[in-house]
Amino acid sequence: MLKNHPKGLLVAFFTNMGERFGFYTMMAILVLFLQAKYGLTEDKAGDIYSWFYFAIYALALLGGILADATRKYKSVILIGQVIMFAGYVIMTVPGLTLVVTVIGLFTIAFGNGLFKGNLQAVVGQMYDNPKYDSVRDNAYLIFYMGINIGAFFAPFAATGVRNWWLKMNGFLHDGSLPALCHQYQDGSLADVGSFQTLANEVSLSGPVTDLSAFAGSYLESFSVGYNYAFGVAAIAMVISLLAYVIFNKHIPKKQYVEGEKTISITEKPLAIPVALLAGGITAFLISLFKDFATGMAIGLFIAFVTWIAMISKKEEIQKVIALLLVFFVVIFFWMSFHQNGLTLTFFARDYTVKTVDNFTYMFFTLENILSVIAVIAGIVLLLGKKKNLNTRLIGAALLVAGGTAATIFFRKADPQGNPIAPEVFQSFNPLFIVTLTFVVVSFFAWLNKRKKEPSTPKKIGIGMVIAAVAFIVLLIGSLNLVSPHELHFVDEAGNIKFRPVPDSSRVMPYWLISSYLILTIAELFLSPMGLSFVSKVAPGRFQGVMQGGWLLATAVGNKLLFVGSFFWGKLDLWQLWLIFIVCSLLAATFIFSILKFLERVSSK
Repeated sequence: MLKNHPKGLLVAFFTNMGERFGFYTMMAILVLFLQAKYGLTEDKAGDIYSWFYFAIYALALLGGILADATRKYKSVILIGQVIMFAGYVIMTVPGLTLVVTVIGLFTIAFGNGLFKGNLQAVVGQMYDNPKYDSVRDNAYLIFYMGINIGAFFAPFAATGVRNWWLKMNGFLHDGSLPALCHQYQDGSLADVGSFQTLANEVSLSGPVTDLSAFAGSYLESFSVGYNYAFGVAAIAMVISLLAYVIFNKHIPKKQYVEGEKTISITEKPLAIPVALLAGGITAFLISLFKDFATGMAIGLFIAFVTWIAMISKKEEIQKVIALLLVFFVVIFFWMSFHQNGLTLTFFARDYTVKTVDNFTYMFFTLENILSVIAVIAGIVLLLGKKKNLNTRLIGAALLVAGGTAATIFFRKADPQGNPIAPEVFQSFNPLFIVTLTFVVVSFFAWLNKRKKEPSTPKKIGIGMVIAAVAFIVLLIGSLNLVSPHELHFVDEAGNIKFRPVPDSSRVMPYWLISSYLILTIAELFLSPMGLSFVSKVAPGRFQGVMQGGWLLATAVGNKLLFVGSFFWGKLDLWQLWLIFIVCSLLAATFIFSILKFLERVSSK
């Protein structure tokens, strides 16, 4: 798969894989940590989560401007890694106030802003060489796979550390308990009997006699376990940093071309104040109808659009317009897709069964799923078209070893039910990415040979349609379930009381797994293709900035994540998913309406 690619791709692959392992370890648990530690509602936790996700990507614009202005892409990447490590270290400290935790999150976001977009830019620079240009799309698919190998292992690392610390303190894991503990402490829990039952089930020292002491101790152990899980992210950053420092010689420096300009803030000096004015007016107008935070996020995007349009030369303007239109579309994809760490995690925690049968359990622990992967890989190698003896022997070995391990794990599981953690659902998307990347690369190569491969913009449009299908599946699975707004009520004294989700409204995990599978296919059609499109179309002096612009659009989509958490306790579940279906289909309609223009610009 790496044939005809430069060596630097492998360096970028492993550098990104280590950093993403750390990042997704944190993202798998962040919203759950905020609720367990600080007792935040879904709405408040969603606000912090969306702000953090916004900053992660919005600050990439700053990193891109810095790298484009100095041409020191590799140095900016290195500085970003060091700053990210410092942020993760802050997050590992137990007992921090919410303010300090937010400072730690901002530190991570700032470092990521220097790192992420510029690493993507240097990958594109490798393929500016005509020798490699024909495999640019495949390069970004491979690079993207590195992100998701790290992301696959992350939830298992997070839950493993959390569960280990809980057990050290005499408890088992139950994802529904932290919310019940907080409700018991503030007197808003309506069903104390159910709370007592759950407390007894997770206590390793016998029945709980003091629910107040249990609530405090369980919350403390739960949140500290997450602090230590953030330590895994810090270790992953060290590994990413070492891989980059040792092998970055294989990544080429951006070559200076005689007469080529860099970005300068003195160029067209009116551009910055006009852009700030446009962004400020936008932010003010949106704030009148919504909150200031949303207005500021969209205002920043408008300011960027205005600034980049004003400083573009005549020969650059069509390419810039094409990129900005694509940026607009991906806002709606990421607003929908990144619900995986927010409302989809809420759904996994509150509306998915807590225990599963032996077969389903094969997909919910690391050792089980690796044995299944070994079996599938063995079958593929044995039955593949290549009749290489060594390949067949490796396939047979994987099949035997994986099959033996899977059989042992299957029999070892409890036929009465096996507990699953909501965080683990986030491992399905990267697992599907890693698995399906080979399939998608081969499919596009097959189409390419027959001169039928869709253009990059068309792939992006198809991806939006597929994303809508993923939420249709979730909508069907949510029909007739008790919605979150039906679980709280006002008692005779006028106090708000909460009920736990009844077991009758918990569904099998295959609804979420199916949605993640379809969303993964959508992501493969859209995200790596978008990165490839940006690297190909962006004018030479805007490479870092335009990668930052792509990430800024992603940031705006992430800021709009609050749409999910805001409506979580206000709409029926099926109505919530309908919002993302409509957004995805409208975005797809728009991209197809401008398809000819995008294809014409990208072919130049």
